[in-house]
Amino acid sequence: MSDDSPKVAVLGGGSFGTALASIAADNGARVRQWLRDAELVSTINREHRNTRYLPDFAINPNVVADTDLAAVLDGAELVFVAIPSKAFLQVVRQARPWLRPEQILVSTTKGIQADGFKLMSQILEEETGFAHVGVLSGPNLASEIADRQLTATVVASDDALTRARVQTALGCDYFRVYASNDRYGVELGGALKNIYAIAAGMAAALGMGENTRSMLMTRALAEMSRFAVALGANPMTFLGLAGVGDLIVTCSSKLSRNYRVGFALGEGRSLDEAVAALGQVAEGVNTVSLVRDKARAEGIYMPLCEGLYQVLFNQVPARDMARLLMRNEQSSDVEFTLSRESVVKAKREQEEGP
Repeated sequence: MSDDSPKVAVLGGGSFGTALASIAADNGARVRQWLRDAELVSTINREHRNTRYLPDFAINPNVVADTDLAAVLDGAELVFVAIPSKAFLQVVRQARPWLRPEQILVSTTKGIQADGFKLMSQILEEETGFAHVGVLSGPNLASEIADRQLTATVVASDDALTRARVQTALGCDYFRVYASNDRYGVELGGALKNIYAIAAGMAAALGMGENTRSMLMTRALAEMSRFAVALGANPMTFLGLAGVGDLIVTCSSKLSRNYRVGFALGEGRSLDEAVAALGQVAEGVNTVSLVRDKARAEGIYMPLCEGLYQVLFNQVPARDMARLLMRNEQSSDVEFTLSRESVVKAKREQEEGP
């Protein structure tokens, strides 16, 4: 490999970070991957396999794992941060002494920090002050990417250089990278859909039909876009890969961690049992509580999120949550096609009755 090859750093040793590291190496980059676990680092460097998260996937041998952040970040032009949201801030602060303003920082984490309701790219901005910050999100099940199944994703940033560099680093014949300048909307879409994947898993475990599941996903899309637009996102973002695309795959696939947690809950397991059985982080569990509280504070109508919160944290039976849609108000189908005035009028007439 040439010394002129671009240098890419991946912080995080999970399934998605591992898949991205290997794609970048396939595209000719010199890739360093940071993990905390020294034993797993040795295994990756010796066997070129992440035996914990992607045991059957052969990692490109040009990916070198390390526990030393300074070594991983040294000379890196592009840095992907693939750390669960609970540890994201801690790792960014740990890495900060070796980050440089000209580097491009991209979050791949689909979660929200509880303190201040911050998205991961906002943490990157606040902690570094760098200009080149972006997010990567979309219907991207890591195991399918590892199998080289045809997959598309979205890189979102206000910065054109960030968008272009990520497209160059990751775009290949099986992984297509589209671009967006709605960083906030793309990132919110990735975080919010995890909520509804839990609900979809519950519905499947309870034996609910395709009509019910279709209704659930469609109203979930309306709910997540309503929330995001109220906070400043572009509603059109939710018609793309980071919105409806990601929602469909996480609400339909048994490979989705959040779907699997929901399925276990629908089978009657407790939340602790469902999470323990998964053995990995399911971001949606934390997101439910954060979004529910934010929606209440902002006065945003979120019946599905509220119902799911009651199931997860107040022991309401899962079957009761699915019936919330049938009891709550019947508003417009596609919310943004009606003026705000007509929506307010319809709600007022419903409350007043005939």
